[in-house]
Amino acid sequence: MNISIVIPLLNEEESLNELYRWIASVMQSNGFLYELIFIDDGSTDDSWKIIEKLSHENSEVKGIRFQKNYGKSQALHAGFAMAQGNVIITMDADLQDNPEEIPELYKMITEEDFDLVSGWKKKRYDSILSKNLPSKLFNYAARKTSGVKLHDFNCGLKAYKKDVIKTIEVTGEMHRYIPVLTKNAGFGNISEKPVLHQARKYGTTKFGAERFIRGFLDLITIWFLSRFGKRPMHLFGAWGAFMLFVGFCFALFLGIDKLFINPSARLITDRPEFFIALIAMVLGSQFFLAGFLGELILRSKKDSRNYIIKETVK
Repeated sequence: MNISIVIPLLNEEESLNELYRWIASVMQSNGFLYELIFIDDGSTDDSWKIIEKLSHENSEVKGIRFQKNYGKSQALHAGFAMAQGNVIITMDADLQDNPEEIPELYKMITEEDFDLVSGWKKKRYDSILSKNLPSKLFNYAARKTSGVKLHDFNCGLKAYKKDVIKTIEVTGEMHRYIPVLTKNAGFGNISEKPVLHQARKYGTTKFGAERFIRGFLDLITIWFLSRFGKRPMHLFGAWGAFMLFVGFCFALFLGIDKLFINPSARLITDRPEFFIALIAMVLGSQFFLAGFLGELILRSKKDSRNYIIKETVK
């Protein structure tokens, strides 16, 4: 199989049939053997009925239905687990991503040997204040923090080698940082391609302004995980040692001062240096404890599947 197309969706009943016909036309005109995997992330409209109908009528269409809305990362995780193609394409179901881009993305993976190619929506048909400007700020921060030089981290249209999607773990809300996860997993040959972005034809966006707040919080998380995810004690231990050293220095100063310099001075417990020493030592101990707990958690087994599949069609 040449291509697996993974499409997470939520309440997109109006666009699914049109999207399928568009994708099928592109695939057939290029002679691709493909599978199309829809992941219904807890839709409350007739999206799943349409997916079932498409699957019964077309053998290349497969579907996964979640018990409830778990989020795009979990939907991609489930789709990646099912995908069997040599190249995996992800795209959104709202018709804003253009399937005509797929053949060129496929060539960049197979002929130019990229591990991941991310779409870049240079011209967007979104609101400037609610999406364009926050997106530019978000992408700038992501570039500076991660070291991955992409203009559009959050573009849904991406192409991957099969090895990449079978290696990375997309959990929480880390779908925004799949290029960073890919780089951290050792797949460093990452590129981008300018792609056409189209105005939404049906319905409304499922993402509000709060996604940018969550995105920046996730950016801090991915920064920490990329640098200290496999060695948390290196961070917490260093801060713990520093705080304990500060506390020890203040305590030593107080002791020498009381014993040899000013024996008649006020009680040590009445001096501000005592509280600085005490707080520094407590914080240092807590940092060390956090580092030890992080190492223990890292060595414990973890099940990244945190969603429930209600039913599937193949």
